[in-house]
Amino acid sequence: MGQAARSGPVGVILSVDPDRFAQVVEAARRIGLTVTGEQQILGSLSGTIAEDRIPVLEAVDGVEAVDREQIVRLPPPDAPIQ
Repeated sequence: MGQAARSGPVGVILSVDPDRFAQVVEAARRIGLTVTGEQQILGSLSGTIAEDRIPVLEAVDGVEAVDREQIVRLPPPDAPIQ
């Protein structure tokens, strides 16, 4: 498997102002976020978006933070310790 293109979709978790949750979800969808989970009470939204759209997502009014979902890949058992 090769490296994904830089504009390929990446998983993100957004911290959102709960008072503006519905507006933020709508705005995020308009700029290309595919919503995979909504936790309005926690002010959290998860989804996937093209990597080059993350700065646009961060600029949405009501978005407090955008974190990439961490995908943990374990090294093979015989790999040297880093």
